[in-house]
Amino acid sequence: MTFSIDNFEMFLLILVRITGFMFTAPFFSLSNVPIRVKTGLAIFLTAILFYTVPSSQPEYDTIMGYSILVISEAIAGAIMGFFTNIAYYIIAFSGQLFDMEIGFSMINELDPITKIETTISANFYGYLILLMMIITNLHHYFLRAIIDSFKIIGVGRINLNPGMYQLMIQFITDYFIIGFRIALPVFAAILVVNTILAILAKVAPQMNMFVIGIQMKIFVGLIVLALIIGLIPSVADFIFNEMVTMMKASIEYFQ
Repeated sequence: MTFSIDNFEMFLLILVRITGFMFTAPFFSLSNVPIRVKTGLAIFLTAILFYTVPSSQPEYDTIMGYSILVISEAIAGAIMGFFTNIAYYIIAFSGQLFDMEIGFSMINELDPITKIETTISANFYGYLILLMMIITNLHHYFLRAIIDSFKIIGVGRINLNPGMYQLMIQFITDYFIIGFRIALPVFAAILVVNTILAILAKVAPQMNMFVIGIQMKIFVGLIVLALIIGLIPSVADFIFNEMVTMMKASIEYFQ
């Protein structure tokens, strides 16, 4: 296909889907990634896809019909990226569970990347997962996925499925299951600590278990976090598998 004013409409539709994905997808949507970089990468990918995707002119009758196609492509790209990105927040949920058990939940800090308030453990694990995402080149997989989406769903062939809420319901279920599985070691350790404190409260009621318990939970919690730091690859595997699953499912819903 050669670029001309006549087929510029197809170029624009490809650009809209890619741009919507860039501004919501994991890693690419981070606030510290300059907008010029996101826009430039979207235009670069669009220029490549324009000459590689199957040439099929979008079907519309009026300007309003073409506007609907543009909006549909933007929504599709944004939802594909968003449904993939929300899996990243599982680790924030697990980190909040960590800190709630060991007593750090009262300390919140602003994550400069995601622009949300998180706890110390959530921020720490979030950066580790993001680092592993870069090391394993998972962001390359997301680029290949959005490119392959044009083979599955032709340009201008977006079908907005009203049953997409089912995918969100399934994700919420996985969200809590995966989050609790990640936080399970800390839960188990603090449960043992609470049991010991309950026994000590009966044996030596003159001791102030409230003061002792706070320090003991922090001490045990930090030891457990240090011991399970080697399980970060397994945790990342949980998160990455959920990201891939959500990405595939969101593309299928637009067929």
